[in-house]
Amino acid sequence: MSRQSRTSPAASEQSLHQAYDTALLDLDGVVYAGGEAIAYAVESLAAARADGMHLAYVTNNALRTPDAVAEHLGELGIPTVAAEVITSAQAVARLIAEQVEPGSKVLVIGGDGLRVALRERGLVPVESAEEEGLAAVVQGYGGPDLPWGRFAEASYAINRGVPWFASNTDLTIPGARGIAPGNGAAVEVVRIATGAEPQVAGKPLPPMHRETVLRTGAERPLVVGDRLDTDIEGAFNGEVDSLLVLTGVTDAEQLLRAEPRHRPTYVDRDLRGLLTGQPEVEPCAEGFRCGGWTAVATNGGVLELREAGEGGEAGEGGEVGQGGQGGEVGDPLDALRALCAAAWTVAGDGVCTLDAAKALARLGL
Repeated sequence: MSRQSRTSPAASEQSLHQAYDTALLDLDGVVYAGGEAIAYAVESLAAARADGMHLAYVTNNALRTPDAVAEHLGELGIPTVAAEVITSAQAVARLIAEQVEPGSKVLVIGGDGLRVALRERGLVPVESAEEEGLAAVVQGYGGPDLPWGRFAEASYAINRGVPWFASNTDLTIPGARGIAPGNGAAVEVVRIATGAEPQVAGKPLPPMHRETVLRTGAERPLVVGDRLDTDIEGAFNGEVDSLLVLTGVTDAEQLLRAEPRHRPTYVDRDLRGLLTGQPEVEPCAEGFRCGGWTAVATNGGVLELREAGEGGEAGEGGEVGQGGQGGEVGDPLDALRALCAAAWTVAGDGVCTLDAAKALARLGL
């Protein structure tokens, strides 16, 4: 992949699990949500691994340790060892260790994932801003029960000039009951109280990509995620290919309006997309065609869907079919892929402003 602006989802004749040697999988919103496996995740990952694809789980969630994540995945039916889990806690611990003396004290605002990662780098996690010789403050997701007073503790130290680090700045996190505030929201609280800016390690920034490469040794990696501003942008920054799955925080409308660094190589409903090829999106006289659908950017500022080769709007008088993962007439994923090509081409290096509401309403995605 190059950093040139993408104007269409890519095609792949090979199944993705055969075209790439390693899947770098986000967890929340991709493999599980609220602790429960997302539909089709377990069997899709098992099939990909059985065919020789290496699996690595790359998460911005710094709350839990790799051992705890691996145990949880095992309970869900996804056999995993701790070495296959890479967290933003590990990335930020390495970042801190490169800037402070060995054995330095670091104030932890977050969970055990941060504490274990700091110890792995020879640093000493502490709980109070009053610790003598405090070298850094690190902030990571602490779960919904993290006391408000922890943000005050961070602020006391930062306001005295102690360097501030954050595992990640995801504003939200998907859960079983919906979308909840993420570590980025907590970072904003401390930023308001201090006026300071943290050094951030997690996706989409280089420290997380470096940590992942060092720990996996992947040669042809495919980033698999649900977030445009972390997973997909991280792949863009690392110049590797990406698969967006629609099981987490990104919806079809956000995808159409994606700026160049947020446009995935491929898009699919869920992790079954790893086991298939990806259909070609072709330019045609009317617009862009994929499967049984053509997407058209009209002069009236509207994105329309039409049946391929015909002038009428697709699905007139009926619903879009629920076909397979790609290539079948009526498959809403093919319609979305065609719409992406139309929207991204019009947008170029910017953001698409065409009205796609009517077209998207028919897809049921």
